[in-house]
Order: sequence, then structure tokens, then C-alpha cells
Amino acid sequence: MAAVCSCVWPIVAQVRTTIAGAHPDLTGIWNSATATPLERPTELQGKAFFTRDEAKEWEHRAAERNTDQAVGAASTGVGTYNVVFREFGTKVVKTLRTSIIIDPPDGRIPALMPAAAAERRRREEAIRNPAAATDLGLQDRCLAFVTAGPPMLPYSYNSNYQIIQADRDVIIQAEMAHDTRIVHMGGRPHLPQNVRLWLGDSIGHWEGNMLVVDTTNFNDAGGFYGDAGGMFGWDRNLHVVESFNLFDADTILYQFDVDDPSAFASPWKGELTLARSPGPIYEYACHEGNYALPNLLNAFRIRQ
Repeated sequence: MAAVCSCVWPIVAQVRTTIAGAHPDLTGIWNSATATPLERPTELQGKAFFTRDEAKEWEHRAAERNTDQAVGAASTGVGTYNVVFREFGTKVVKTLRTSIIIDPPDGRIPALMPAAAAERRRREEAIRNPAAATDLGLQDRCLAFVTAGPPMLPYSYNSNYQIIQADRDVIIQAEMAHDTRIVHMGGRPHLPQNVRLWLGDSIGHWEGNMLVVDTTNFNDAGGFYGDAGGMFGWDRNLHVVESFNLFDADTILYQFDVDDPSAFASPWKGELTLARSPGPIYEYACHEGNYALPNLLNAFRIRQ
């Protein structure tokens, strides 16, 4: 499956290049936070792009929602982190798309296959009534986060990445949960099928100025799309192709194709823009303050 660039504007800025000027230099710290939703809302049905005025109005409405949530957070129960500490994006993606999902054309993730839907229901029930730590989601257990991917999807905080472009490999460090993915650029084949990794096995190559990354070899629970429960893990058939292209000097156009015929009724694609950030990247020490996990299990056992 080839990654297809569907950007609506050409790259207009002169970009930095690596030694010998062979390829664009993606080195730096980048942030994916955005006001653009993952899936297209019902109110935007049939509309793939905002006009500039519509984008400003959407951003204004998003800012109002975030302000209302922050003001009311203290009186709405225990909940999770106070939204004051969240990092909701304030701008839509630079391509002005109305959703991160760009294919299917309706901007929605395709339906699950029957077996995958059943697995999702099983995991949701296990999260509601956990008998053991392994019944909880991957993110609850600090094992894998949607930000690390692939695909690398924005979250409500810590949506930062550091890209290091070395001589032979490209390293992508996700701030949450301090995961490092090595994209092998030496032309080697994927690992043997019996070798399975949380973030998969990523092989990269250049197509002109575009870095293309092909990832397979996910383990049974890696490479998921989900919320903080991390409950949408799929099987070993997941295949993700990503592309990184400098949209301008301070923006990466990031695109991805997801194909898993045993999980989704059809392949799906997404696109967002990553903004250059001053950083730094901080260590996300997830386990050090994860008091909720033993407390959840203790409460469940007491209830029993």
C-alpha cells in the first residue's frame, strides 16, 4: 500500500536539507495538538474543507468549549485531570480539513468487522469490571498510548514529538509515554513474522522530498486507535504506512494509511499538520504516579 500525498497546497517555503542536500531535514520538536476532530462531526457532513472564515469560527467555538470546561471542572465530580492542564489545540490543521480522517470520504473510521466489534465489547466490559490489571486498557497500564502510534494521533496533552534524522535511521520520540520508535532506513526487510513489537517494525525510505514509513509486525495489542482506556487493540494483521513532508519551514504534513482487513470493513486514511515547537521534550514517567490502577482494583475487589 503506497502513501498518497493529498495536500491541497504546494510546499511554498524553502526547507532545510540534510548533509549534501539529499533530503529535507525533519529534525526538531513537533506538536500535533489541533482543534480539528479525528472524525468529521455530523454538522459538517459532506464538507471536507473549511473556508478560512469557517476555520476561524470553528477555532473560536473550540476555545469557548475549552474555557467552559475549565471553569466548570471543579464542580463536575472527580473525573480525570482538570482541563486546565489539558493541551487542546487552538488551531485547525493548515490544510483546513474538517477532520483528520480523509478517507473514507465521509471522514469517519470504517465500521468494525464482527470479530473486532466483539473484541471491543469484551474489552469495554473488562474495563468496567476488572478482575486483574490485565483487564484494564493499555494506557491505564502505561504500556502504549495513541500518541506514539503508529498512526500518531493527537491527544489532549503531551502531543509532542522529537525527530532525529541520523545518517542511517530516523528516530521519533513521543513525549507520551516516553516511547522511542526507530525507523530503519538501511533497506532491510521487515523482521520475521514471529517478532512482534508494541510499536511495530518501521522501515523507511525517501520518495523525493517525502519520508515514507512502512510499519508491520505489531503485537496482538499494539497499534490501536482508542481513548484513555486504550481498549481498541487489534490483531497482527495491522499495516500502517505514514508519510512526512515539509509543508513549510515550520510545519510537517503527516499522512497515514491504516489497513487491517480483520478489524475494519475497509482501509482508512488520515492527515494532519505538525507544528514546530520550541520544546523541550519532557520525560513522561507514567508509572511513578499511577495510583489509580491499584485503587481501581482494590475497589472492585471490595465490591465483590
